[in-house]
Amino acid sequence: MFRQWGLLFLLLVFLLSACTINQTKKQAPVKKNTAAVSVKLPKIDHIVIVVEENHSQKAIQGNQSAPYINSLMKLGTNLTNYYAIEHPSQPNYLDLFSGSNQGVTNDSVPNTKFSTRNLASELLEKKQSFVGYSEDLPSVGFNGESTGSGGYARKHNPWVNFTNVPNQANQPLVNFPTDFNQLPTVSFVIPNLRHDMHDGTVMEADQWLKDHIDPYVQWAQTHNSLLIVTWDEDDFSQENKIPTFVVGPMVKKEEFTEKVNHFNLLRTIEDIYGLSHAGKSESVKPIIGIWR
Repeated sequence: MFRQWGLLFLLLVFLLSACTINQTKKQAPVKKNTAAVSVKLPKIDHIVIVVEENHSQKAIQGNQSAPYINSLMKLGTNLTNYYAIEHPSQPNYLDLFSGSNQGVTNDSVPNTKFSTRNLASELLEKKQSFVGYSEDLPSVGFNGESTGSGGYARKHNPWVNFTNVPNQANQPLVNFPTDFNQLPTVSFVIPNLRHDMHDGTVMEADQWLKDHIDPYVQWAQTHNSLLIVTWDEDDFSQENKIPTFVVGPMVKKEEFTEKVNHFNLLRTIEDIYGLSHAGKSESVKPIIGIWR
């Protein structure tokens, strides 16, 4: 009798111990890798961004009418899975510049100017510099919609729409420095409608880019500087996948296949210079896999 009670007691102790161990396992917190992920971005002296028009990625890569552009794709990192945000042109320029289309959904001149954060205002806050250079812009700070006989289009010039960007940052392309040491920290170069593939041919745009930008490309290789070439949107043929590539001594020579867009590019530039984040750039990751 006592032996049976002893066995029952031992069995009860065993079961209680097992339950306690099991409960402890259930309550134990799941260990996670909480180590901070180090996102190392290079220090870059100058960045020049050229924006082309209305072509899909597949229409440019491998196109024999664009030999110079394709040579740049091989010289640096070719982002083969890069997307614009929307259609038409103007909202995409605003997205890239300020992380938002600012409520603009067409190519008409906005009814009001904006005062939200943007790449230029963020750079100026950090005592860095910004200039947008537009081909055929008739004068510094020009606020008109177009130039008539020229190929300038305000819809491709987002910084003119912001009250926190000084007029002096809105420059004609003829003022682009020939001494590249005098370039601002970040600059945009906007070809006119013929030279950005909007009205002209791919071949014309390719030759224009070589004539106007190649001297900077060569200089940048030994002066810690970067060229970025992107497009505003595609031609509705590839779900808004557009050509984009970066060239400079700090980038790898490869194809980068991660899906990214204008907001990721803005975030990357902001993080390179330790800036705050404008609009939707705050909620996306920088592009980190392209750097040496």
